[in-house]
Amino acid sequence: MLTSTEGIVLSVIKYGETSVIATIFTKESGRQSYIINSVRSRRAKNRLILQPLFLVDLEAYHKETRDIQRVKEIKNFPVYQNIPFDVRKSAQVFFLAEILNKTLREQESYPEMFSFLKNSLLFFDLDESPAVNFHLYLLFHLTEYLGFLPDMRFTASEGWFDLHKGVVVDCEPSHMFYANRDATVALCRLSTLKIGELSRFTISHSMRGYLTSKLVEYYKLHFEHLGEIKSLKILQELFS
Repeated sequence: MLTSTEGIVLSVIKYGETSVIATIFTKESGRQSYIINSVRSRRAKNRLILQPLFLVDLEAYHKETRDIQRVKEIKNFPVYQNIPFDVRKSAQVFFLAEILNKTLREQESYPEMFSFLKNSLLFFDLDESPAVNFHLYLLFHLTEYLGFLPDMRFTASEGWFDLHKGVVVDCEPSHMFYANRDATVALCRLSTLKIGELSRFTISHSMRGYLTSKLVEYYKLHFEHLGEIKSLKILQELFS
């Protein structure tokens, strides 16, 4: 059956001499793998579109019994204006793509999550404010769609974000899976912001690195297979 859908590229691996297998999070069918022929030949027109978190429109021959579907046509749409040419934005996109590739596993339609990711990426692409905290925003707010959104409300004068419980507690946890008080305050601020207000979220380089590590740690508590995030080191070095 020939189907049409929007998609977000998660990863691409070489296949044969000129083809690739692309893993794409689609609006209609969730996570899917597609073989795309002749994309790596010298005459290929589609090489640039198959980058992490690029947005695509595609037509594919879809069969439920197959693990890998075959693409008929694919194009980049909408076309990013800044992400491919901005080192800071590209680094965050590569990092987020690695996280998403390891967490978006369901082969079912989830249009709300798809719209959240697509709209966030389009805003990020055109946003002219300093592009340094988008990955924190996306990681935090994506948890709502993944089913483990933290409860950042607390009434005490100070608190610690307990990663095990997913809540802010008023006593420092006895285990190691928690965020310190300053980071907890920052996360509470981040939790209330809309993406258009992200420029108001100002933190130090060290705090940015700490929050990134803690959010990855929080994800690992919910996804045992997450493993090492190889792009994290590059991201941390870029923002250090």
